[in-house]
Amino acid sequence: MAQDICVPVGDGYVNVRVGAIIEKDGKILMVTNESVDYYYSVGGRIHLGESAGDAIRREVLEETGCAMEIDRLGFIHEDFFIGDSMAKQGKLIHEIGFYFYMKTPADFAPHAENLEAEGRGEHLEWVSPDTEKTVFPAFFRTELAKPVQTVRHIVTDER
Repeated sequence: MAQDICVPVGDGYVNVRVGAIIEKDGKILMVTNESVDYYYSVGGRIHLGESAGDAIRREVLEETGCAMEIDRLGFIHEDFFIGDSMAKQGKLIHEIGFYFYMKTPADFAPHAENLEAEGRGEHLEWVSPDTEKTVFPAFFRTELAKPVQTVRHIVTDER
């Protein structure tokens, strides 16, 4: 059985995750769920023994129902925040994320719905950069507007 890389450390957790940058018609495909008022990237935790590339291909297939190819690694993100999920409420989360630009086919139409995250129904939405809702990771708002071919390292600390 695959295990997510989510390790308790002291009174907090270290997560290692991947995120997909799936763009089409000036929008990015994001996830939200019924218990939050924000968007987050398609993706999830890397399984123990799994490469980041394999993890993002698996997560994209699980969440969109479509197999996609990686274009390139765009960002390595170190994120420090206080957890809001049931199991990690109020705990310090130190997350290391790898964000990949995906090759979006012209006929791409995600068809996976009713995803589950800790018992909460999730769904996909195409989000425009000027949405009023909060977007995680926050750097999507600024950095995706000026893509470069190099990998960028970003640190966010919202503790």
